[in-house]
Amino acid sequence: MHYGELYLGKTTVLCKDTPAFIANRIGVYGIMALFHLVEKMDLTIDEVDKLTGPVLGRPKSATFRTCDVVGLDTLVHVANGVAQSCPQDEAAHVFKIPGYINSMVTNKWLGSKTEQGFFKKVRGENGKSEIHALDLKTLTYTPSQKVKFATLESTKTIDHLKDRVKVLISGKDKAGDFYRASFFGLFEYVSNRMPEISDDLYKIDDAMKAGFGWELGPFEYWDAMGVEQMVSAMEAAGNKPAAWVKEMLNSGQSSFYHVKEGKPFYYDAVGSKAMKQIPGTDAFILLDHIRSNKTIWKNAGSSITDIGDGIINVEFHSKMNSIGSEVIAGVNKAIEIAEKDFAGVVISNEGANFSAGANVGMIFMMAVEQEYDELNFAIKAFQNTMMRCRYSSIPVVVAPHNMALGGSCEMSMHADKVLAHAETYIGLVEFGVGLIPGGGGTKEFALRLSDELNEGDIELNKFRDRFLTIGQAKVSTSAHEAFDLGYLRKGIDEVVVSRARLLSEAKAACLQLALNGYTKPAPRKNIKVLGKQALGLAYLGANSMLSGHYISEHDAKISQKLAYVLCGGDLSAPTLVSEQYLLDLEREAFLSLCGEKKTLERLQSILTGGKILRN
Repeated sequence: MHYGELYLGKTTVLCKDTPAFIANRIGVYGIMALFHLVEKMDLTIDEVDKLTGPVLGRPKSATFRTCDVVGLDTLVHVANGVAQSCPQDEAAHVFKIPGYINSMVTNKWLGSKTEQGFFKKVRGENGKSEIHALDLKTLTYTPSQKVKFATLESTKTIDHLKDRVKVLISGKDKAGDFYRASFFGLFEYVSNRMPEISDDLYKIDDAMKAGFGWELGPFEYWDAMGVEQMVSAMEAAGNKPAAWVKEMLNSGQSSFYHVKEGKPFYYDAVGSKAMKQIPGTDAFILLDHIRSNKTIWKNAGSSITDIGDGIINVEFHSKMNSIGSEVIAGVNKAIEIAEKDFAGVVISNEGANFSAGANVGMIFMMAVEQEYDELNFAIKAFQNTMMRCRYSSIPVVVAPHNMALGGSCEMSMHADKVLAHAETYIGLVEFGVGLIPGGGGTKEFALRLSDELNEGDIELNKFRDRFLTIGQAKVSTSAHEAFDLGYLRKGIDEVVVSRARLLSEAKAACLQLALNGYTKPAPRKNIKVLGKQALGLAYLGANSMLSGHYISEHDAKISQKLAYVLCGGDLSAPTLVSEQYLLDLEREAFLSLCGEKKTLERLQSILTGGKILRN
């Protein structure tokens, strides 16, 4: 288990040898209970998938689309296997296959493998493919419908799942009724499965999170909604939790989990009947567990937390962890505080993604209103913050995970060291919205190209590779590929396979830099740029692509702006320049593109529909 977590980055759950083990026993119960609930409440497939998807902290494929991917025949086999192998299960009747499922299996409507299941892709009248959903009463397909529930609408502004589920479970409409029916049954079932499938409730939560992609496990959902409140509501609805839950409440313990001195504890229902620390968590630093009493500064978009041993952490709290003025203020404040009283700064967070990049909405509004002085000030502030990350008197370590795009990629590129989770998708994607990297990313690529050039190299080939990485908005498919694309530096930056260990490893790396006599670097003034010889190559390539109708006129214009910065302008010969010289060129090019109508159209397309516009 230790090897799997440390070297493979996997969650390993030690379970008892019981039918379907933990995840399938609980997960298939949940799906089968839902199959029956759909009939009872007269819900449609589209409604259920809306209710059981991301709003609940579950995968986008929700319930029925997940069943299509897995295969209905597989699901039926598992359900039948549990029913036959567990006759003593008090919920054995739930595993009985509903009539409409049997009909689907008979018709070979098994899901993706037979190209139709609960959903079916059909060719519409206009020739475009459409998704149709199965009507469970008539077993006919009709176009998928967008659905709305008042309860879901009321949670749109609630980002934190634990806060959101409290609103969902108390909804007064059909959605609220659905959540109460499904969660009450789930809570009763998981409490009754102990100690049959596991002696420890945290293992059941871990199995459901790792196996079914749930953001919270069953007991974590229960905790978030309030254990005592849910027990009262369950009993009123006819669902009776296991006796040990009442025993726990009667002992004065009101939740299944709690945090003490930054360490997570769980209620040991089978053994000591007291709170015990979750094994193996000493190696982890979880911001959720220390934020409440270790935060030393915060604003609306960021917070600074003391993570011990003289290291502080900057965490983002903005929408999609985008980098706006509050995050910039947080990073600057952290460096200011650390230079006085601490040894170093780590930039990391526990969001679904590290960051989607700079606040595009803010850039769009300034550009539309032609507030170019303000926009210039904002870009310069971003550039200055990136340079401060590089040239502060204390080490700055960035620990990205999942998406680290645009501005957050630039932040990573200016750190003293990056510890990236293995599943990090990092890249400079500004080209897709009609811009070039304006927070130091273009400058940094020019700097790294200069450092790579050796005597005898074919310089233009290396320039072309760097140019195309930005020009094609390449994003690494893993942290390892990020080295090949030039976003991470070989011999300096590292990859961490275990997501749970990322922050503790980043802290250790930051501390090591500090203890090894960290000295403030000097700004670079010896960056070799290639001038007109490389600029001519880039212009020729862009014009050739335009002539062949591979790119639009606006793409060609952005390419020329990008090349101009990477080449250091139209210098007559290769020249040594400073970082500030390149930053000024970069900012000027970024601002000029913000004044282009077609760039504004691309920004608007991203903001309104989340789609890249090629105009």
